[in-house]
Amino acid sequence: MSRLRMFDHDAPQAPLLATHGHADIAAELAKIGVAFEQWQATQPVQPGDAPETIMAAYRADIDRLVAERGFRSVDVVSIAPDNPNREAMRAKFLDEHAHKEDEVRFFVAGSGLFSLHVGEKVYEVLCEAGDLISVPDGTTHWFDMGPEPSFVAIRFFTEPDGWVGHFTGSDIAQRFPRLEAGSAL
Repeated sequence: MSRLRMFDHDAPQAPLLATHGHADIAAELAKIGVAFEQWQATQPVQPGDAPETIMAAYRADIDRLVAERGFRSVDVVSIAPDNPNREAMRAKFLDEHAHKEDEVRFFVAGSGLFSLHVGEKVYEVLCEAGDLISVPDGTTHWFDMGPEPSFVAIRFFTEPDGWVGHFTGSDIAQRFPRLEAGSAL
């Protein structure tokens, strides 16, 4: 179940807010310029389906977002728990960083944990199947796919190097909860 928890950036043990309602999550994130939407597939899809099949199931929403935002590239990424590079892939974006373009991800299956550091707050967003999140460029954040990653996501890009992480050097991400296998974050 999708979830938003908001923390003071100095108090990772005590959420100031916790909600599971999609409308509540979207409204709270909109206050900091983050888009959060729910999409429905027009045909059944599952992990392992060809990228073309997955994108066809969400074509209307993909086309709408590309037209609205000017994205030049859309792809599908799929990570399974048995991926031999899973530890390195997880570690890649666990530290606080920002990008030079919006980070836009739609979760077709599985889940991922985005933690956004905005001002003196941390917004922890557990994205599940059906969730789209758009993190504005320059927003410091970190992403955790968990120790046994399992997700299929559609990614949107404007420039080829826009997704490169620019790391802050802060240790804040190590102080906040991680997405752990079997945990009820």
